Amino acid sequence: MLPTEEAEDDDGDEKQLSIIMTYPLAAPSSVRNMDVIIPYTSDMPCDPRGQRMWWAFLASSMVTFFGGLFIILLWRTFKYLWTLCCHCKGKKKDVQRVSNPVVLSDGVIKVVGQRESEVAVTEVGWMTSVKDWAGVMISAQTLTGRVLVVLVFALSIGALVIYFIDSSKPIESCQQFDKDYTLQIDMAFNVFFLLYFGLRFIAANDKLWFWLEVNSVVDFFTVPPVFVSVYLNRSWLGLRFLRALRLIQFSEILQFLNILKTSNSIKLVNLCSIFISTWLTAAGFIHLVENSGDPWENFQNSQPLSYWECVYLLMVTMSTVGYGDVCAKTTLGRLFMKKSHNNSPTAFVCGHITLESVSNFLKDFLHKDRDDVNVEIVFLHNISPNLELEALFKRHFTQVEFYQGSVLNPHDLARVKIESADACLILANKYCADPDAEDASNIMRVISIKNYHPKIRIITQMLQYHNKAHLLNIPSWNWKEGDDAICLAELKLGFIAQSCLAQGLSTMLANLFSMRSYIKIEEDTWQKYYLEGVANEMYTEYLSSAFVGLSFPAVCELCYVKLKLLLIAIEYKSDQRESSTLINPGNHVKMQEGTLGFFIASDAKEVKRALFYCKACHDDITDPKRIKKCGCKRMEEEQQSALSPKKKQRNGGMRSSPTCSPKIIRHDPLLVPGHDQMETMDENIKKYDSTGMFHWCPSKDIEKVTLTRSEAAMTVLSGHVVVCIFGDVKSALIGLRNLVMPLRASNFHYHELKPIVFVGSLEYLKREWETLHNFPKVSILPGTPLSRADLRAVNVNLCDMCVILSANQNNIDDASLQDKECILASLNIKSMQFDDSIGLLQANSQGFTPPGMDRSSPENSPVHGLVRQVSTTTGANIPIITELVNDSNVQFLDQDDDDDPDTELYLTQPFACGTAFAVSVLDSLMSATYFNDNILTLIRTLVTGGATPELEGLLAEENALRGGYSTPQTLANRDRCRVAQLALYDGPFADLGDGGCYGDLFCKALKTYNMLCFGIYRLRDAHLGAPSQCTKRYVITNPPYVFELVPTDLIFCLMQFDHNAGQTRTNLSSHSTFCPSKKSPSALSIPSSARPGRSRSRDLRDKQKRTVNDVNHSADKNWYTDEPENCFPRNTQSKHTNTHAANQINQYKSTSNIIQPIREVEEEP
Repeated sequence: MLPTEEAEDDDGDEKQLSIIMTYPLAAPSSVRNMDVIIPYTSDMPCDPRGQRMWWAFLASSMVTFFGGLFIILLWRTFKYLWTLCCHCKGKKKDVQRVSNPVVLSDGVIKVVGQRESEVAVTEVGWMTSVKDWAGVMISAQTLTGRVLVVLVFALSIGALVIYFIDSSKPIESCQQFDKDYTLQIDMAFNVFFLLYFGLRFIAANDKLWFWLEVNSVVDFFTVPPVFVSVYLNRSWLGLRFLRALRLIQFSEILQFLNILKTSNSIKLVNLCSIFISTWLTAAGFIHLVENSGDPWENFQNSQPLSYWECVYLLMVTMSTVGYGDVCAKTTLGRLFMKKSHNNSPTAFVCGHITLESVSNFLKDFLHKDRDDVNVEIVFLHNISPNLELEALFKRHFTQVEFYQGSVLNPHDLARVKIESADACLILANKYCADPDAEDASNIMRVISIKNYHPKIRIITQMLQYHNKAHLLNIPSWNWKEGDDAICLAELKLGFIAQSCLAQGLSTMLANLFSMRSYIKIEEDTWQKYYLEGVANEMYTEYLSSAFVGLSFPAVCELCYVKLKLLLIAIEYKSDQRESSTLINPGNHVKMQEGTLGFFIASDAKEVKRALFYCKACHDDITDPKRIKKCGCKRMEEEQQSALSPKKKQRNGGMRSSPTCSPKIIRHDPLLVPGHDQMETMDENIKKYDSTGMFHWCPSKDIEKVTLTRSEAAMTVLSGHVVVCIFGDVKSALIGLRNLVMPLRASNFHYHELKPIVFVGSLEYLKREWETLHNFPKVSILPGTPLSRADLRAVNVNLCDMCVILSANQNNIDDASLQDKECILASLNIKSMQFDDSIGLLQANSQGFTPPGMDRSSPENSPVHGLVRQVSTTTGANIPIITELVNDSNVQFLDQDDDDDPDTELYLTQPFACGTAFAVSVLDSLMSATYFNDNILTLIRTLVTGGATPELEGLLAEENALRGGYSTPQTLANRDRCRVAQLALYDGPFADLGDGGCYGDLFCKALKTYNMLCFGIYRLRDAHLGAPSQCTKRYVITNPPYVFELVPTDLIFCLMQFDHNAGQTRTNLSSHSTFCPSKKSPSALSIPSSARPGRSRSRDLRDKQKRTVNDVNHSADKNWYTDEPENCFPRNTQSKHTNTHAANQINQYKSTSNIIQPIREVEEEP
């Protein structure tokens, strides 16, 4: 707004005005409102009317900036047109005559004559020399250059000091150049800055970008106003405060002087210089606008503030909410100081808010490995935090806020603005004495929040599986919109169940969804390889369009070999149904556009390679770090041509619900169900539940499956799962159904199911039996896990896994004593000795010798040089997994380890070996689910055996599985992969077991059998290269391609469902391979109807000794089976063995020597 030239002071030319205005100035009534009078005297005449001319100073800067910008753009346009014109003329002259080519500075070849060429070369050489000289001068490469750079910085600080001095004067005042010494000094400084600006301009390669640099903008708004001041005899403080931005270069100056040499000192000085320069610059702007006023208010709303008062104002505003003694009054000042509210999401956390729960949550939620976490966390609790919790909140004050209030109070929900939250997370008390009451409290919190705002996403922790059904009663609860219930009992027991199928898997999965910092160890110890695997996490990323049309194994191999990423699952979209999660689906599934992949990697940035990969640009790149986003554009036609019409038809459609693993319609004749599977489609037989996801049998009374100690002893159990449970009639239910369901998944054939024997209080098991009576091969031995007689009766030394659980942990106040029963039971089993006279004879039989290996040669033994115990074996070799409540109690499980009591759980040896599991590791799922809700879907699919929201609805209605008739639709649900362990000492992979590369094994297993390998279960002392008595193993997650294998390694893999297993009558389980005299998962027992008499039991045992076939024919009468009589005969020969051999050979039997190779599907080029 320009001031007018009129004034109503008629006597201004004759009188000596002595209007020395106070600061700030107020215009007299004789002056128009738009005219603001400035102080002046007769000896410094600049404008006798006292009119402000701030616009002249600002205009000089704007004209300089935009004028130079216009000239640069005009020159570039003219140069481009001239070059284009000369290029066209040069082509015509080339036809007529031969001339000397000259390369111009912009790289264009110009054809000129001999004389013109000489002149051009001379001019280019001169300009280049000047440019190089200017570049050397400003780059501090020489002593002169360093002196110049330091001098410019010193003069900039001097100009800033002059601004500090002039800031005590009015914003605009009359000044006489020959009498104002500060103006003279400032003029000299700015002349030097002008010359330095010219040097920088000459040395700049890109003039346009130079014109827009911060230092250039500082010169534009500080140098021209000084020359205007000399011309107008007046001074305007204006934007001279921008000289403070030169402080940002303070660290560079100190580096030139060799004062800063370390990276930490450079970072610290950079931080301080950026903060101080920003602080002083912002204070200068507040000082300018507050002392001038708003232009649209005719500059009438100004206030007198010194520069240092503005510095104080900004400091108290940044560090506190402000004291109110100094505040901005102008609109410009308030807009400048107003807090900018970014659109970062907010996570609302409530429920069980304690120091332990909050610290564990924040530790994982705010982990540094997460990719740019910009989330504000709001805690709401009805009790004020104690001093320790308050200190924790203060340490994270930049992202954490705490409000005191109740979630059940709508006014408190409105106060924290929960409607604007991205999600609401409800924490549960895992150690409460009454889990049902805790779940009820969290359900009420969900109801209150959903009632206030139905659309908000809620992630809640639940303790009991059966309480999840109550969430379905909430009308606005919708899992499709992101609502999730993380049931700790379901996942905890699911993890333990998967460890019964592949020991150590619970540790691997827990590490995958937890954020762990990488700890580097130089020594060649087992911790080194374990921690390298711990650094891997689960991530999701969309696949590049370069993968469209390829089969899943082809994409998986390419990602692992070239991108160094492990792809384990995809989100598959069908035209008929919604998207579904497919885990290792096989070569019949083709990649679609926009397919979401689930990766195992160590960093979120690494997973971006799958999105950026381009076959045209990255096909010849060997270093995956060089795979960046490219600028090429692939044509739609080229992508579509990758699939022929015939192959497009082979992309089957999904038939399952979006929440379970969908099945693809197969057209491969090798994959058509066999004759025995067709028999299971008999509508008169119910062998699976109504969803087809689990094995099912008619309900049984608990008395029919209850064994006495003598009956259990005569029931020669082998290859089974022993569950030691501590509980009584008053104990809280832990939900044993979640442990049994994964072990009864329908992707196992019936003869592959491991018998489950519960050892514990009959009163407690009666309370759990209502949820277990529809599962086959389940029995109960009333007793106590602390009784060695009970443990010997169930042949704990021959079990595939011994699980130790307790329902009494939360009834004890002392945290160190909460796990006393589980620890005592574990130590009791490990200290037991077993007579193995019978097992010794049978261990020497061919049935316990791997095929193709000489049992007389210790070098060929699968344990390779391991000294075996002959007549006896110890319980230390029995595979055990123990549930713990208190993480610190893990130190008592292994007496031979050196774990410190303060060591984190994941760093301890029992956890790394998969022999201990604590519910605390599931805390990370809250953060993982918030950032990626697909992770929880994948974890539940892996560990629960196929539990879906539909199944949860059925269980909510009847609290038990409902049997269903076998139909093609339900049988198709069996076709899903499962976790297994692959041994390397025999079979088609034996050649890679001794010194081979893990990457070669990965590719061979994937191409030949569609088996996806993702980890190793290795002997603890395998790296020593010498025989060792230790049989403990540890987990290695996602080893690199060149990782060297040893013969005793066990490989974690995702195995496809084998339709032909029933036809060959062969057990394809990962734990049963050696035929025909292998250890069968089935058990031999007396019929329940003959238990009162012992003669029939002796006859049955005599039959066992005489023939195996007689036993097979009577298998349908045993307590453990509900298999129909028309099912195929199974090998039920039971045998003893020494535990060392059982753990090293029988427990982890290789499937590779009997798996039928899958016919290759032709891949697209």
